[in-house]
Amino acid sequence: MTRLKEKYNSDVRPSLVEKFEYSSVMEAPKVEKIVINMGVGEAVSNTKNLDKAVEELTLISGQKPVITRAKKSIAAFRLREGMPIGTKVTLRGDRMYDFLDKLVTVSLPRVRDFRGVSKNAFDGRGNYTLGVKEQLIFPEVNYDDVDKVRGMDIVIVTSANTDEEARELLGQMGMPFQK
Repeated sequence: MTRLKEKYNSDVRPSLVEKFEYSSVMEAPKVEKIVINMGVGEAVSNTKNLDKAVEELTLISGQKPVITRAKKSIAAFRLREGMPIGTKVTLRGDRMYDFLDKLVTVSLPRVRDFRGVSKNAFDGRGNYTLGVKEQLIFPEVNYDDVDKVRGMDIVIVTSANTDEEARELLGQMGMPFQK
């Protein structure tokens, strides 16, 4: 069992039940999955870039990502339907808790001029989206192997019904929100 999962079960969940006055412990919101998505637009002209992105995402997440393909053709972007244009990975269970723990304690503090993550990036249904500008903040990525700075989107899907509940959940799990 991971460190963050234990913290959730022992501290976070009881305090959420108390704060929002749930009738059952099972009503307390929890993190369901984390989706990391890396759009590689330049894969259109050069497929090598996509392989590198897949490699880096594998290092960061600890599991093999899937390649996402274009849904429809866009002539202006020289894009045809079915062309590979990105890569994503969905984490659940212990891997998800490990990643979240690492993100909060190691990676985010390594961002330059970091003042906390925005507390407005919730979608209205208790899910949180976070954009990362460069993959170098993750300790697994070796600086010398990086050919190009790539950003990614990290979506944290929770079972919370409202943004307020989700904010409380992530805040207690250590997410550094702006004051």
